[in-house]
Amino acid sequence: MNELPWIEIISAVVVLAGGGGLAGVLVARRRRRTQDQGDATTTAEPTTTAPSATAEPATAEPATAEPTTEPEAAAPQAAPVLERPAPTAGRLVRLRDRLARSGSPLGARLLSVLSRDSLTENDWDEIEEELLLADVGAGPTTDLLDALRTKVRVLGVREPAAVRDLLRSELVTLLQPELDRTLHTEPRTAEDGSHLPAVTLVVGVNGTGKTTTVGKLARVLVADGRSVVLGAADTFRAAAADQLTTWGNRVGVETVRSDREGADPASVAFEAVARGRDEKTDVVLVDTAGRLQNKAGLMDELGKIVRVASKVAAPSEVLLVLDATTGQNGLSQARVFAEVAGVTGIVLTKLDGTAKGGIVVQVQRELGVPVKLIGLGEGPDDLAPFDVEEFVDGILG
Repeated sequence: MNELPWIEIISAVVVLAGGGGLAGVLVARRRRRTQDQGDATTTAEPTTTAPSATAEPATAEPATAEPTTEPEAAAPQAAPVLERPAPTAGRLVRLRDRLARSGSPLGARLLSVLSRDSLTENDWDEIEEELLLADVGAGPTTDLLDALRTKVRVLGVREPAAVRDLLRSELVTLLQPELDRTLHTEPRTAEDGSHLPAVTLVVGVNGTGKTTTVGKLARVLVADGRSVVLGAADTFRAAAADQLTTWGNRVGVETVRSDREGADPASVAFEAVARGRDEKTDVVLVDTAGRLQNKAGLMDELGKIVRVASKVAAPSEVLLVLDATTGQNGLSQARVFAEVAGVTGIVLTKLDGTAKGGIVVQVQRELGVPVKLIGLGEGPDDLAPFDVEEFVDGILG
């Protein structure tokens, strides 16, 4: 409770009692105010004064007064924290570990049989069975067996280290290391000097992990310092555009999409490529529909996407996504897409221990197209450039 009004009342009574009159009361009040102001200066305590009869009333600050300075503007909403994709270097080290743990028959089992003191026809039949079960395919299996038979007979190798080196050499040869596995993601310059992004179409059957692979590939490119625009041209699958947008948002990559389901995929692809050109983006990744109900319809749709996108910049890569666990069924899908879309490279997904790895040999042999990327698992950075020697070392453990 403020004690000042009581002090002034008592002072006024004393003055009046002494005959000072109203003037004396005012003089006493002024003296009191001067004394209070001096005390406030030394103690920094706020005081409340009563209005003077001869001056403008002083305004006392209430206990809940607002600050005298202008209120600060509301702080802007913090930008979402972008994820930093793992560098691509070293990703195949994880692959080697996973393949070694998977107990691949192309690894420990083959080494065990080949290290026996003498190899009978039953032993060679066992090796053939293991290779076929690993989805290597009949033709590549025959070639590998013939080469192994000859070298085992001529060289007479039996020591585990020598057997491993022999098998490693033959598997590397079977995987065609001479194929160009470069991912062409360099932007180009048009004849008029304008910027043209590298355009990559990603094709494949729905359910192989195609859209997820596009998102993971965007992370690979961002990790390598590339700028990326995504095109959500799979307009017929519910939530495909939302899924792709989520992948892009995580690493700060823009996604071009239609505002309605079932829109023309070619128009979305065209807009994405045009956006990449105008914004001088390095790479445009276009996710396409993967419906195989009708081969003619698929051919028309993919052909239209290529024609329309090429009005801005022709595709530099057409990547086919295959599920490594589908075996021969996946190979038949690959033939259709290779015929329709002019595939330049294979992305092999789900090669994380559930698949045996032989499909790599077969798909390259059948299509004459290199495997360029492999999916190692379900993690966001489980996509790596394919390296033949690292892959074989992973199989052999």
